[in-house]
Amino acid sequence: MTKSYDFGSVIDRSGGDSMKWNKYAGRDVLPMWIADMDFPASPEILAALGRRLVQGDLGYAVPSASLLEAVRAHLNREYGWAVDPDWFVWLPGLVTGINLACRAVNSGVLSATPVYPPFLSAPGLAGLPLVSVPLRLAEKRWTWDFDALEAALTPDIRLLLLCHPHNPTGSVWNEEELSGLAAFCERRGLYVCSDEIHCDLVLDAGRRHRPFAALGHGFAERCITLMAPSKTWNIPGMGCAFAVIPGSVLRRRFLHAMEGVVPHVNVLGFVAAEAAYREGHAWRMALLDVLRANRVRVENAIKTMDGLAMTHVEATYLAWIDARGLGVDDPTAFFEAHGIGLSCGRPFGAPGWVRLNFGCPERTLETGLVRMRRAVESVRR
Repeated sequence: MTKSYDFGSVIDRSGGDSMKWNKYAGRDVLPMWIADMDFPASPEILAALGRRLVQGDLGYAVPSASLLEAVRAHLNREYGWAVDPDWFVWLPGLVTGINLACRAVNSGVLSATPVYPPFLSAPGLAGLPLVSVPLRLAEKRWTWDFDALEAALTPDIRLLLLCHPHNPTGSVWNEEELSGLAAFCERRGLYVCSDEIHCDLVLDAGRRHRPFAALGHGFAERCITLMAPSKTWNIPGMGCAFAVIPGSVLRRRFLHAMEGVVPHVNVLGFVAAEAAYREGHAWRMALLDVLRANRVRVENAIKTMDGLAMTHVEATYLAWIDARGLGVDDPTAFFEAHGIGLSCGRPFGAPGWVRLNFGCPERTLETGLVRMRRAVESVRR
């Protein structure tokens, strides 16, 4: 029997402890910025948490054998990736992993913009130089500029920070792009930290995520893959992520960088993660249908708004919108003044762009798109 899940009810998150909603407390601004969906977590996860609370044991925890098996089965089933249990390093968040990767490799860092802001801040926080090159927008799709990568590389750069699938553009790197990146990294002797937190949110039919470390066994020795159930199953507040590090030397350096700094993963985070990977497949499939429908609504709406443009979202629930055509100094402030809160493109390395989170009930999304339309029309009057 097919399960039915509720993605249509609007949860009132105002007035509580929601980071997303409290940003605009006291203002009539609809928050569609941070990557936190406005859907309840799956019933399977909530039931697992309830069972643990009834048990009453909330002490320090380590990842159980059953959790490891659930994650390994998921990675094998979805991506054909066989992961050894010894390769896992558990973390309280994926951003922690990005920062640890910089410290573990301890070299100059290469990345590409636009990109999730911690990619641009983590190297500096570790006292390391960052070189970033722009992604290339070609034929209405974001892709890599390999000539620019080659030209930007300096002798002290030994780490590439990769966002895969990509936040904020929504690109799912194809086999040609991944092979090109792998060849570049092998040729230049680079380590790779691959943020794959959105890998379970590929929206295009016929597309499949390919873990970067799975491109070849020898290459995997130089890879740190970061994953978490947080974005897919909407449990970011549970604070549970993991790194997959096949190389024993690199893994030891990563663990050393954690010492005395990184706290334990909380026990309920482990519980939620196991429930997500073991029992959350049906909910995820239902979610993907909702996100695909919402993507169509956003893409169709933006096409009709003079001054705005966006590319097709292949993965994630995030729309990357070019607002430079509006002719306003600060698009984020402009839209906030018209009642919709979007992520500013500047921290992503792209001033003039905004990012919209469409992981929400249809009614919420329609309200946001109506406000955007009114804002755009106000410029053209």
